Amino acid sequence: MKNYFYPLVESPYRKKDLLAAKKVIDSGHITIGNYTSKFEKTFSKKLKTKYNLMVNSGSSANLLAFQCLINPYRKRRLKPGDEVLIPTLCWSTSLWPIIQSGLKPKFVEVDLNTLNIDLKQLKKKITKKTKAIMLVHVLGNSTNMQNLMKLVKKKRLILIEDTCESLGSKYKSKYLGTFGEFSSFSFYSSHQISSGEGGMICCKSEEDYEIMKALRSHGWLRGLKNEKKISNKFKNLDKRFIFYNSGFNLRPTDVSASIGLSQFQDFEKLKRIRNFNRNLIVNALKRNEKIKKVFTFINENKFVKPFWFSIPILIDKSRNRKAIIDKIEKSGIETRPIISGNFLKQPSIIKYKLNKNEKFINSDIVNNTGFFIGIPNKKLGKTFITKVISVFEKSI
Repeated sequence: MKNYFYPLVESPYRKKDLLAAKKVIDSGHITIGNYTSKFEKTFSKKLKTKYNLMVNSGSSANLLAFQCLINPYRKRRLKPGDEVLIPTLCWSTSLWPIIQSGLKPKFVEVDLNTLNIDLKQLKKKITKKTKAIMLVHVLGNSTNMQNLMKLVKKKRLILIEDTCESLGSKYKSKYLGTFGEFSSFSFYSSHQISSGEGGMICCKSEEDYEIMKALRSHGWLRGLKNEKKISNKFKNLDKRFIFYNSGFNLRPTDVSASIGLSQFQDFEKLKRIRNFNRNLIVNALKRNEKIKKVFTFINENKFVKPFWFSIPILIDKSRNRKAIIDKIEKSGIETRPIISGNFLKQPSIIKYKLNKNEKFINSDIVNNTGFFIGIPNKKLGKTFITKVISVFEKSI
């Protein structure tokens, strides 16, 4: 491990977060339980989401959404081969649940100003086969949700919001993750709120909630609304072990839920610190004339009130990206690609023959010139900022 003075992420866990986890461990009940339920309710109250299920990761949340959409218990379900639109700038498990559910992904270009899906290109990609949009809110930012929702309603599309990187960001007065029929969130250690590993899947209908609750836990009937009524139909089975649906085991632990709940109680404080640090770093770098000529910093879209995940940056196309990144890294600042770059460049896409030889110019620019740096969770001072400016200056 390199010794970075500015790593992508420092341990986000405070003493009280770890004490909350210890309390659960000491109780001897560490699997899914009361803390999970309490975290789900606290999350719902804060974001004003209707139905919530905590799961073991944001990736599992995405999987549950798509498995629910094809489930035979759902009245309006998707069929094999139905098209789902998804931006080229996405994470692996934003995409693969679409394919794993027998659906067909159709890639859409991104807007260079926001890194989010380009609505003009999205509109062009809609056909009679298009049934859903897997929208990825990128690193705390979003597209114009007002215009997107008009399109969703007009075309009668199902919207799934991958909000794994954008917990706490708002479009106007609404939190991202409250627009679509489904939304996913992640509490991985590098995210705005962390539970170590963990995620949340939210939905707007009780039907979807009940399906996903069963899917989350083996397809079990246990804990469903109509458990008693349904179990009475199967008199030859042990009522404690009736499997009503297909399923997975995507449950979280109460240990992770207790950490997430502890952090969530300081949601606004963590948001203020993170946004303060982001603005301090970006504004200082942008004031430097030498740096400003080489690096472009992505700002929030109009009407977006962000809870920033990271600081995405584009390097001037005339410069050698690798040489600049190498210098930044060697000087003590850790970097990484913006999400995973243009996902169509990944070898798994080639293996599964998902690339239709389309050109995505903006996505290629992000892939070939982009990177991001993290945002510290503790309030920064002038000495740190001066050091960051020095590293960026020397890199060019």
